[in-house]
Amino acid sequence: QLQLVESGGGLVSPGGSLRLSCAASGVTLTNYAIAWFRQAPGKDQEAVACISITRGITNEADFVQGRFTISRDNAKNTVYLQMNTLKLEDTAVYSCAAVREEGDSLICLAYEYDIWGQGTQVTVSS
Repeated sequence: QLQLVESGGGLVSPGGSLRLSCAASGVTLTNYAIAWFRQAPGKDQEAVACISITRGITNEADFVQGRFTISRDNAKNTVYLQMNTLKLEDTAVYSCAAVREEGDSLICLAYEYDIWGQGTQVTVSS
């Protein structure tokens, strides 16, 4: 069975950078879509970015455009989220999720995803 494990979270100062990893095991991520979501206490879950593993097509949410980049290393069966110019409001638990692609559309909607990692805490504080 497919399992996802996030890592790379931590405490950083405003303006700093972190690189989150989503390591998949059990199944090779062929024909999967992977997405990053985040949720802060008392706030709604937000879709951050998504990627088609096979096609390499990506999408980042408007609120992280120009700062965050999603990518994949197929040889390592891992998806990354490079986060630059971090802001206080980026503080949240970040989770990755996976779903098999059944069409050509790239989406980043939580209800479409079946497999979830445990999450990793990102704290931006001065």
